[in-house]
Amino acid sequence: MSPTLNVKGSDSGAARILGSGASGIAELLLFHPVDTIAKRLMSNKTKVTLSTLSPIIFKEYATAPLGKRLLSLFPGLGYAAGFTYGGQPDFNDILQKNYKDSFTNAFGERKGKMMMQATAGSLTGIGEVVLLPLDALKIKRQVNPEAFRGRGVVRIFLEEGTTLYRGWGWTMARNAPGSFALFGASAVTKEYLFGIQDYHQATWGQNFVASIAGAVASITVAAPLDTIKTRIQNANFENKVSGFTVVKDLLKNEGPTALFKGLTPKILVVGPKLVFSYTLAQSLIPWFSKYV
Repeated sequence: MSPTLNVKGSDSGAARILGSGASGIAELLLFHPVDTIAKRLMSNKTKVTLSTLSPIIFKEYATAPLGKRLLSLFPGLGYAAGFTYGGQPDFNDILQKNYKDSFTNAFGERKGKMMMQATAGSLTGIGEVVLLPLDALKIKRQVNPEAFRGRGVVRIFLEEGTTLYRGWGWTMARNAPGSFALFGASAVTKEYLFGIQDYHQATWGQNFVASIAGAVASITVAAPLDTIKTRIQNANFENKVSGFTVVKDLLKNEGPTALFKGLTPKILVVGPKLVFSYTLAQSLIPWFSKYV
């Protein structure tokens, strides 16, 4: 893609929705099984060995034929459809319009611009808490399907209500630094490695490299809180365990390194998911701006 397609701030709302939406759909089709594996590893409270790895990942399908094992990694696919990167440019526009001078005075022009990108990302991550019920249902389908007990989605929403927002505080605590690191590290890479003044002008290759830095930073920073959030959400609906109880039991029974369970596979496998979706979104949004 040519780096001169757009002028600064020219991306329309429709282009942002289309670009981030297309990126999200492509990501789901390719990487949902990877997310399932990571969630099941994070939820596992026993020692992982070669002999236990398959039952942890594939559960009751551990001895099934390969096709059924692979299909078993797609539970909760429909619930995952709502998550995109489309909100970050909107938050960045708001910060640019109303708080640019504050960021510039505090950090300088160059660093202030990067801090606005990171802060907009953080606000986007915090805002995703409104989609928490979908995320909770997705995780339960992935690691604790018996929690549904044959109930449909509408019935679950009616019966469980605010229970579906269990772990909202930990979700915001995870998303805020994670999204800050994702967009912040990406902005730093574009600014200092490539010398790009207007991030809209980044090429596909530059977005790709920047997204690698952002993905690694985001996954690492958010890993402990992601583990806590996942364990809160994968419990049965009636089991109202608090995040602090999860942390206490985890540290007591498994040690502090358990907070980073699944980090290596997440960086190696989920990392490419973030790289793929972020790069595609950042490249497609300017492309769609040419037509909408």
